Amino acid sequence: MKTQNVLPFKLESTKERITGHSGLVLFGEFLHALGLLPLLDNNLPKPGSAIGYKPSEFVVPLLLSLHGGGSALEDLRVIRRDQGLLELLHIAEFPSPDAFGDWLLRCGKNRTARRSLEKIVNLITRRQLNREVARDYTLDIDASQVIAEKKTAHRTYKGELGYMPIVGHLAENGLVIGYEFREGNVSPHTRNLEFVKHCVANMPKFKRIAAFRADSASYQAALFNYLEGRKIIFAVGGHVDASVKTIISERPESTWRPYQNGHITEVVHCMNGTKKAFRLIIIRRPYQPSLPVSEVEAIVGKKEYFGVA
Repeated sequence: MKTQNVLPFKLESTKERITGHSGLVLFGEFLHALGLLPLLDNNLPKPGSAIGYKPSEFVVPLLLSLHGGGSALEDLRVIRRDQGLLELLHIAEFPSPDAFGDWLLRCGKNRTARRSLEKIVNLITRRQLNREVARDYTLDIDASQVIAEKKTAHRTYKGELGYMPIVGHLAENGLVIGYEFREGNVSPHTRNLEFVKHCVANMPKFKRIAAFRADSASYQAALFNYLEGRKIIFAVGGHVDASVKTIISERPESTWRPYQNGHITEVVHCMNGTKKAFRLIIIRRPYQPSLPVSEVEAIVGKKEYFGVA
């Protein structure tokens, strides 16, 4: 042991096996506590031979690598070399990156495997929700760009090559209640109603989606009608289209109330296809020319407007 005279710490050598990924130990323990390993081995396709790797021997290292900052199959070598981490998590078998790639390709082409994986995720989510006292939940959905260098990737609306998966999660606890992998050239507006129905169907008995939040990609009449029919309250980013611009121009200044660094007003509004009118909240802020103008914004009279349904 060596004592430092400048800073208050001591250096000591050891022959014990240590790990530089101590945070992943807790995550690995969490996976065991969930009972994830037997769920994977019992539901995903079995190995082709007696000496093949079990599904959990692929999935657990992949999860550890992703949570440890890995972004490519080669990053799995970092986990594989950490003998201290593997010993603490009782990982005796660790496939090569090539074996991981082959396994992922096989599962990606196997529709049964994909459905089984979704079944496992839903089972864990429902198990957790059934432990909670709350009955009503808020659903947030969003499509997010994932940049990829694969040759088969398509260009997204942001101009990057990649994918555009959509995820639905519960605001109260962060649990993912639905997801859908999408190609990069699929618009965020696509099949939002069907996706929301999928998320609602995934809720366990006696639990319900009571509120819904999303950006302007969900500003759709059919979706609003569905939410109204199920008495689900919603807040959705709106489009400042021609009709809304007319409303803005006709609103008396007295109807605008101070809000944050701007003003706010609200009107009863409807759009083609909606069965009921809804409240449209319009936010007005000073125009900032350095910011790009998106589809939910409008510049009128050197002021910036945002709509929320």
